[in-house]
Amino acid sequence: MPRRGENIYKRKDGRWEGRQQKATGKYQYFYGKSYREVKEKMRLFIENNKLSDNATGSSIPDAVELLKNWLECEAVNRVKPSTYESYYNCLNKYIIPFYLENDCEEITEESVTLFVKEMKEEASISDAYKKKILAVFKTALKEILTNHKDSSSILQAVKLPKTEQKEVEIFTMKEQRSIEWAAINFEDKRALGIILCIYTGIRLGELCALKWSDFDLEAATMSIKRTVTRTKNFKKQENKTLLNVGTPKSRTSIRKIPLPAFLVTIAKDFILAGDKEDYYILSGSNLPIDPRAYQKLYKRVLKKAGVKDRKFHSTRHTFATRALELHVDIKTVSEILGHSNVAITMNVYAHSLMEQKKIAIDKFNDMHLTSMKQHSFAVETSVITA
Repeated sequence: MPRRGENIYKRKDGRWEGRQQKATGKYQYFYGKSYREVKEKMRLFIENNKLSDNATGSSIPDAVELLKNWLECEAVNRVKPSTYESYYNCLNKYIIPFYLENDCEEITEESVTLFVKEMKEEASISDAYKKKILAVFKTALKEILTNHKDSSSILQAVKLPKTEQKEVEIFTMKEQRSIEWAAINFEDKRALGIILCIYTGIRLGELCALKWSDFDLEAATMSIKRTVTRTKNFKKQENKTLLNVGTPKSRTSIRKIPLPAFLVTIAKDFILAGDKEDYYILSGSNLPIDPRAYQKLYKRVLKKAGVKDRKFHSTRHTFATRALELHVDIKTVSEILGHSNVAITMNVYAHSLMEQKKIAIDKFNDMHLTSMKQHSFAVETSVITA
């Protein structure tokens, strides 16, 4: 029961939850380990709203507190564990330390601009990770600055750097054959999962989350419904990391993929029957295999195949590249991969698409040569006739 006159109550998980109506009519939720903690957060929220309504400046006080509150009370309740871990690392390693070290007590356009400038000049961080940090910063600011008069100008200060799309690593056809042969003849039959990835483009986490019930061997299809990830455990009294089984990367990642006939034959040789159909295919139990453990197996297979070590994700890139080489249309490739739109597929596999464009232009070249030969033959014939 909430305390009289207040929207604060104790949850079943032991935490306290409070809610405060915003100017938009929607509710802002607050969480804490005690009633007093939630009460204080609600007080700060009300004061900040009053400041945003009355102040002529463009600052938001208590920057560090607001960032921590967003991370602990907002993000943790609505994103996947792997995404939350990414938010946690970006805020606690880079964003919050910046505000503490520079004595920036307020979120202002100036402080945001300075952070973006320092981040872009930081040589020890890759461009891709800089972009990720700034994207997380902008996500947090969007929610923290809700209803603030100058939110637009502050958010515009967070300009994401443009990163060049690196050409993805794939296995050559010769390397692919070597890997398939090594996997088929490997002492650990779980290695066959590598072949499944090469011919369907599924991610490592999706492979580890596959159950026998996800296969329809009569229809020759496989359903991707979940993924396995290992993430940081934020409950200090327990293990440092946790194995999570959740939904795939995005809504479009939940998909059904047709299987090549040879994979259906292999699956029939290993499928578990009866009450075992809900078991994970790689572990043979009701608990999934750790993706990190399967990566070690994958490296052993590459070593046996005599192939240079590459990231497991190269199997996915190899599938997409082979599909384009076989003239599979880009829309179909995108849907099999589970991309949210075709543009992502085109951007990632631009090198493969360029090869297909060259093949297409070569056909125009062949058409030209054939046409000119025919034209030449017709002229010569007419001359002879004359």
